Amino acid sequence: MILELLDIVQYPFMRRALLAGILIAVMCGLLGVFVVQRRLSFLGDGLAHAAFGGMGLGTLLLLSGGWLGAEAALFRQPLFVALPFVFITALSIAWVRDNTNLSSDTTIGVFFAVAVALGVMFFSLIPPDASVNFDVMDLLFGSILGVRQSDLVIISATLMLCLIVIIPLWGRLGYATFDEELARTDGVATRRLEYLLFGTAAVVIAVSSLVVGIILMAAYLVIPAASARLLAKSLFQMTAFSVMIGVSSTVVGLLAAVFLDVPSGSTIVLSQAVLFACTTLLARRRIFGSRS
Repeated sequence: MILELLDIVQYPFMRRALLAGILIAVMCGLLGVFVVQRRLSFLGDGLAHAAFGGMGLGTLLLLSGGWLGAEAALFRQPLFVALPFVFITALSIAWVRDNTNLSSDTTIGVFFAVAVALGVMFFSLIPPDASVNFDVMDLLFGSILGVRQSDLVIISATLMLCLIVIIPLWGRLGYATFDEELARTDGVATRRLEYLLFGTAAVVIAVSSLVVGIILMAAYLVIPAASARLLAKSLFQMTAFSVMIGVSSTVVGLLAAVFLDVPSGSTIVLSQAVLFACTTLLARRRIFGSRS
């Protein structure tokens, strides 16, 4: 079995899939910590579905302009339309929540429904015989084994952007996450930090959704961070555990998908679920062990 797995890794498509999955796991691991701690777990699902609406709009616009798939066209990928669409959606969610008495989950739920409706409408306007460079089912459920070299470039650039934003602000984000009132008193621009977090999450989710799928994106963002929260005693530990759990579940899930000939998105999330169950049992044993 080990030799078979080693043979599988020799294929270029598998190496690209592993690299893409690891890069996405690192991004989602870093962001997921703040998403879970701030009780914004529904945000990943909402923005992933906003990506669906953005991809529908992008595909329709590019087809109308004759740019989709054109080698000479700069914006020949619907992603370049979906990115600003999701970014604006994320900032709109934050603005509506801050300027009304609606909670985060209610605000996200409204934009979630609107984005799905727009996506369905845009895709329905695309002629059935139109030639597009992606499958709508892959957009929904992911096609990580079909990652191209150009996709890796986009994912790598997104990771660099995520690191440039999150790492320098990591301490202030953590401070504002655990005690927003005290952080604001100490001069931390908590509102600006949150908008920056929402915007970064929008870019990461829009790009990652193309690989792991819109349906599974929320799990990628939440489950590793939730598992890490059960084990960690500090924000730094939670961040490290979240990244490690995301990376390990990605590798195991991808290898299992190829070996068992089942969809890769499902095996990755199921691997995350197994690790979550294990951390839950460990946390429960630690809690009851300390009481005894």
